[in-house]
Amino acid sequence: MHRARRGFTLIELLVVIAIIAILAAIIFPTFARAKASARQTQCLSNLKQIGTATGLYMADYDDFFPHAVDVTDKSAPDMWGQYPGFQRRIANMPLLNEALQPYVKSKEVWICPADKGTQVLDFNIAIPFRSSPTLHKVVGKGSSYVFRTEIALLSMNSTRFELPSDVNVLFDAAGHWHGGGPSLSDQNVRDNTWLDIVKEYRYNVLYGDFHVKNIGYWRLQEAWDVPLYTGDDQDKDNQGR
Repeated sequence: MHRARRGFTLIELLVVIAIIAILAAIIFPTFARAKASARQTQCLSNLKQIGTATGLYMADYDDFFPHAVDVTDKSAPDMWGQYPGFQRRIANMPLLNEALQPYVKSKEVWICPADKGTQVLDFNIAIPFRSSPTLHKVVGKGSSYVFRTEIALLSMNSTRFELPSDVNVLFDAAGHWHGGGPSLSDQNVRDNTWLDIVKEYRYNVLYGDFHVKNIGYWRLQEAWDVPLYTGDDQDKDNQGR
């Protein structure tokens, strides 16, 4: 005669569920951090490959950086309004990813795997934060990265840099892709709560000597403050008007 099988009691099921929930709470954040770290590593690798492509381009063009712009310049050229000479040139300049495409093996190199899009430019406090109704539609569709465009507008070459290891050349279009915190909005910029938000932001950056690094928001602002070379502000005044 077979003995009747005894099922789990309600208490036993609840204990098992509680254990699974505890394990999930421990494991899932670890997986999330691992995935975020992998995306950051891939993004840094992208920038390193773009840096190599830029070097190859410069070898073919007398050591000059590409005379090109990024998607933010194309979508919002009015940000160069104080330099109308530069602003007029943007319409006839190619996108950086188009100019470098012959030297890049895959278009996917231009897409950061952490790219969530953005509606408010947060990478340069000097702009200041600007919104664009078209920006979130173009970022991530051609390139996830932003170019320090005056490098092209001032016809820079690598030997002209005063501090190449400190100059930001190419970087993530938004800091919330790799850091904590939400994306900026017009509201939190107006409410001046952006200081608490951007302190968690992280950016992958390609520098003028073609090394790459992941840095925080304020370190990126320090890079923006590095002059391209002695007298570059005067050149912008002379050439940009």
